[in-house]
Amino acid sequence: MERILFGDNQFFAVNHISDEKSRAQAIKFKDDAAIIKVLDDARAAGINTFMCTTHDRIANICDIIRDNPDKYKDFKIYPCMPYAHKYANAVTELGIVGTLKEYVPGNFFGSIFKGGMAFISKDFISIMELLIDAEMKMFKGINTPVIFLQNVITDLLLGLGMKDLLIAYAKYIEKKYNAEAGFITMNLPKLLTVLEEGGIKNPIICASINKVNFRMSGGKELYEDVLKQGRARVIAMQVLGGGAIPPKEALEYVSNLPNVESILFGASSRQNIENTVETIKYYDGQKV
Repeated sequence: MERILFGDNQFFAVNHISDEKSRAQAIKFKDDAAIIKVLDDARAAGINTFMCTTHDRIANICDIIRDNPDKYKDFKIYPCMPYAHKYANAVTELGIVGTLKEYVPGNFFGSIFKGGMAFISKDFISIMELLIDAEMKMFKGINTPVIFLQNVITDLLLGLGMKDLLIAYAKYIEKKYNAEAGFITMNLPKLLTVLEEGGIKNPIICASINKVNFRMSGGKELYEDVLKQGRARVIAMQVLGGGAIPPKEALEYVSNLPNVESILFGASSRQNIENTVETIKYYDGQKV
């Protein structure tokens, strides 16, 4: 994985600092061309990996990338699924039955109603695989070497003790898409232990890592201890602690942690992208 990864929160009005900034971003990125311009700015700064949700608008971005193969020949996307809001909105608009019809293929949908809840309980791994395939359609023909399970699902399965589903996810991603599975979580220590118990060694885990314990279950000290052990390929996200830490201070802290393979950030301007890249490179160069 590259040292610096570019995220998509800013494109879809996700801002941990203020609702006002979220609204401004929603207006700024209402057109796909605006998203592509920022991605091109990131590429110009040396970032060639885009880590994004499976938001419906990402399908348009994928179309543009496919239509320009020479320009984006070295560009990689790390899909993160599911995009929970998409399903929540579908349930609101279509109802539960309508949502199932929308996202689960017809024959399988009929089998669900024939077998009822017993069928769902028996074959939930097959349902998961079908939903993965539905989410991945938009990325056909695009280099997706790592495919992530979003924390809303990762941590739910973790909390319910359903580690078999986590392991099944990883195996299916490897088998069907010739890619590695990644997991986004708010509980790095617990997830790592569960994945190792399931036979997944040196997993790819994206977790909140920052100086102020923002969304870090178990606390900063425990995370630092886990990182020292080098048991996982870790991507640090939410390094600004939801806006509580000045950028330079935040990046100095995370850049100097051991065994953080990549740093994920989002930005909506070329200057912020360039400043962040330069700052990470500076502190990487200061390591002993």
